[in-house]
Amino acid sequence: MTLTFALDPVMDEALCDQLLALWTDVSNAGGAVGFVPPVTRDDIRPELDKRLTAIAEGRTRLLVGRDEHGTVAATAFLSPTPHRLMKHHLWLYTVMVHPRLQGQGQGRALMAAAEQAARTFDGIEALRLTCRGGTGADRFYAACGYKEVGRVPGAIRVAPGDDRDDVHMMLPLN
Repeated sequence: MTLTFALDPVMDEALCDQLLALWTDVSNAGGAVGFVPPVTRDDIRPELDKRLTAIAEGRTRLLVGRDEHGTVAATAFLSPTPHRLMKHHLWLYTVMVHPRLQGQGQGRALMAAAEQAARTFDGIEALRLTCRGGTGADRFYAACGYKEVGRVPGAIRVAPGDDRDDVHMMLPLN
């Protein structure tokens, strides 16, 4: 299967419902995308609404990957760094591939599409992201060319007694 990627798709109710479904499925499969399972769509909805507001205000852009049926199966949010001295960096948030597609190369395809999308932004020289330690995500991003540039030990508490590192990674674009 090959996903088809699009930056800045037309936002409508169907797309919002598919984003919500994807985020819920990824979270419940143990994906480190801001939640700890079990979650419901109602748990995810306020965070999605924040992202949709940022998109509507032009502060965030959405990259979606659709499967052969047109269903959203992968996403990433791209946001310029708000600090005036860091405008040459772009943040990549909530990188998700549906659990049914894990291990099929779709994550790498999403990361390549995100890099390509980042290159369409004026003046962007690097992509940055953070990931939850202990999940293997840092190894995945490293395999996609990202370098670890920082780590905050125990910054993410997924449960009492289960603290994870907040791993900062960057991909230079030049």
